[in-house]
Amino acid sequence: MLHFYKYHGTGNDFIILDNRDETIHLSTSQIAHVCHRNFGIGADGLMLLEKSIHTHFKMRYFNSDGKEGSMCGNGGRCLVAFAEKLNIISTETEFEAIDGLHHAIITENGVRLKMNDVNGIEQIGNDFFLNTGSPHYVKYVNNLNSLDVIAEGRAIRYNNRFSEIGTNVNFIEKIGSILHIRTYERGVENETLSCGTGTVAAAIISSLGTSNGKIEIQFNTKGGPLKVCFNKINEFQFQHVWLEGPAKLVFEGNIDLSA
Repeated sequence: MLHFYKYHGTGNDFIILDNRDETIHLSTSQIAHVCHRNFGIGADGLMLLEKSIHTHFKMRYFNSDGKEGSMCGNGGRCLVAFAEKLNIISTETEFEAIDGLHHAIITENGVRLKMNDVNGIEQIGNDFFLNTGSPHYVKYVNNLNSLDVIAEGRAIRYNNRFSEIGTNVNFIEKIGSILHIRTYERGVENETLSCGTGTVAAAIISSLGTSNGKIEIQFNTKGGPLKVCFNKINEFQFQHVWLEGPAKLVFEGNIDLSA
């Protein structure tokens, strides 16, 4: 029997396990099974909250295909909310993730998570590629609501450039005064309702050509609003990057892995 918690951050949903006693050892196939939406619990990914000798806790993230993934922004925010539920933290924390240390603050609107600085953007035609803890391809489109995100995202994720290591693919459009985003995620190999690191990547790209300084951008994802704040040094350097949005407990339960 495995006791689990289900969280979501603007519809980006995760199975979370308390592994501070280091007794949980799941195989790739077991993780893929519990993340399966028809035969398991159903989630975009699975996270383990583990002990850290440097910070309050350590985050280990696995995509729904069962393979350990890179940094997940919404996942990190949900894990912070989970740590608060376990009384590991109060309103502020620092935790360890695969891409280094992250500071986080629990706010009225959910969880505010400090991401790594971004240094360097590659332009590919009219599109862009950058790393915000995970690799992201960002493309402006004019028909976001009707776009076949799975087909278009898969074509980029599996092209000659990215097929081996993969990339997440973000499509953005400004509708009126509001920026909207839809994301195809590697490891999930599908569209997700929201992607934290993808929204950060899109926010940084949307700031290109604007004045340097402190910038705050609100995005509408399919799962709800996310806010990104950062200090733009120039067109290639972005510091003090924060991602903020809701992080909600959905339910908790037990699953029999032997079944």
